[in-house]
Amino acid sequence: MKADIAVDTNILAYAEGVGSDDRRTKSDSLLRRIPRERIVIPAQVLGELFNVLLRSGRSRTEARRATTEWRANVDVAPTSGAVLTAALELAVQHQLQIWDAIILAAAAWAGCTLLLSEDFQHGFAWGAVTVVNPFAEPQHPLLTSVVIGQ
Repeated sequence: MKADIAVDTNILAYAEGVGSDDRRTKSDSLLRRIPRERIVIPAQVLGELFNVLLRSGRSRTEARRATTEWRANVDVAPTSGAVLTAALELAVQHQLQIWDAIILAAAAWAGCTLLLSEDFQHGFAWGAVTVVNPFAEPQHPLLTSVVIGQ
């Protein structure tokens, strides 16, 4: 199966132990239930993860190790010129922060149908990508189908 689920920074940061124990447990459990070959991480997310880990008190070496480990185990969607152009349109049309728009545009470019994130409106759809907050209740049907219907 092709990679079709993009993951935003906050989900990875929680899985790395940043934030509450509840968020860590939920993120870790979710990421373990999704086959690695289905996950895409936009390059922007990896850069943000490195910075979040530094701000949380990790050393540069520890932050690099965690970021590199994610990079080595999943597909990474690059920030190309086409992604940036699409992100600029998203930022203007939907009043998104440019960094969030880059993540969404990279997910779309990579062919994802789902972006797991807390940073967007739950259920926001752009092109073929639907943004789902994995902590929202009730769970979005797309997320349920991914977790249960693997």
